Parts: sequence; C-alpha cells; structure tokens
Amino acid sequence: MRTNHVRNALKSGNPSIGTWLSLGSITAARFLARCGFAWLTVDIEHSLVDWETATHMFASIADAGCTALARVPANRHDHIKRVLDNGAHGVVVPMVNSRAEAEAAVSACLYPPRGTRSVGGSVHSLNFQCSPSDYYARIDDEVLIILQCEHLQAVENADRIFSVPRIDAIFVGPNDLAASMRSADGKPPSAEATNEAMRHILATCKKYGVAAGVHCYSPEEARARIEEGWQFLAIGSELRMMMDAANDVVRRTGLGSQGELAKY
Repeated sequence: MRTNHVRNALKSGNPSIGTWLSLGSITAARFLARCGFAWLTVDIEHSLVDWETATHMFASIADAGCTALARVPANRHDHIKRVLDNGAHGVVVPMVNSRAEAEAAVSACLYPPRGTRSVGGSVHSLNFQCSPSDYYARIDDEVLIILQCEHLQAVENADRIFSVPRIDAIFVGPNDLAASMRSADGKPPSAEATNEAMRHILATCKKYGVAAGVHCYSPEEARARIEEGWQFLAIGSELRMMMDAANDVVRRTGLGSQGELAKY
C-alpha cells in the first residue's frame, strides 16, 4: 500500500508545502502535481468543483506521485466519506470550533472500531496503489486528517480541539479568522491581536504534538512561517499563480489593454 508521505513528514516534524486548487481543472491538476509540491488540495468548499471532477483530480494528482487532499464543503460525515471513497489521501475540514466537532470529523475519517466511516466506494484503493482488502485494513493509519482553525471560537477552544486523538494538522484560515475577530462595528483586528492568536495556535499545536499549518501568500512568507515552527504550508492557489504571472507579463510589456489588471 502506498505510504502517505505528507503524514509521515509532519509526524517527523518536517515542513510540507502545497497549494490550493480552486478552478476545477483536471489538466491544471495534472501539471501542478508534477511541479514538486508535496500535496495539492482540491477545494470543494468555495469553488465550482463537483464530485465527479474532484474524483478525476484526485486520480490525476495521485498518478503523478503527489498527495491528493480535499477540503470538504462542511464538517459533515457524508462529505468526508465521499471524498475518501473517491480517492482523496486526506481531508481538510473547515470551521471546526469545538471538541465535539473535532471528534465528529476524525470519526468520519476512520473505520470502526476507531471511527464511524462506512465501508464502500470503488476507486479509493487505486490512489493508494493497493487492493481493496489492503485499503480497508490499513487506511486508518495513512489517511491525513486536517482540521481548520478559522474562527476566534476555535482559538479559545484550542486546548480542547487540538488534543483530540488522531488529528495530523491544524490549518489556519487567515481570512475567516480575521473576520471572526472584527469588532461590533466591523473594524478589523489589530496586527497584535492577530499575531497573538497565531502564537496561541502554534503553541497549542506544539503542546499536543500536532502539526501547525497556515495559508501563505508568497514563498517568502512560507519560509518565515517555517522558521517560526509552522509545518503544513499552503502557498496561494493555482488561480493566484496564474493571475500573478499573467499580470506580470502585461506589466512588463507595457502594452496591456485599457482598464485595471484583473486582481485576485
């Protein structure tokens, strides 16, 4: 059975770099899976990606030797079961704000007696290069389980959430976290308040031996986060990379069309 190299790297204390796929392009996934990223996350929460497309993206990523992850639309048993049954090597679960929610997410990823995942599916074993019987026997030790900390409530409940057994990483969603920290009149949190929340998340992850992860906007930011002790780093997305490169080409030629360059 194929080993989940990303899970092994995180357990060993090493950093792991990947990016987000939000365009629903199987072809883009095939190319990016060969660029050297350790993992790619197919975003099914905020994108137009449907289940069939996601399944083909998982396969394209896996066939290239890269690790295929899925951010599910919500912390629901059926969503988690479906991405795993269709070949994801791991799951990113959004907006986990309590211990009960964390326990439910973990349980949905594991077969009985460790969890409540139901037995089924047909293509999952292909992406782990094994027989179905081997998959059922060993997958609980290979599936990567990542919970998102993206609300002030999750920061306040960090000890209770991060201590749930079998969590591999906690992944910060900076935009949603900042939004949840706005004042009553909509004023964004101060830089110090944001930094304090990030320090608390990182320290609590270290306390419980869970990898800390965060979405970064540049390689330079990712390197700085690694120096701080963060391990699971997403750098932008395929859309952001495409738009940044395209905008750079237009700027450098000086011959762009009228109007503002598209931003993302």
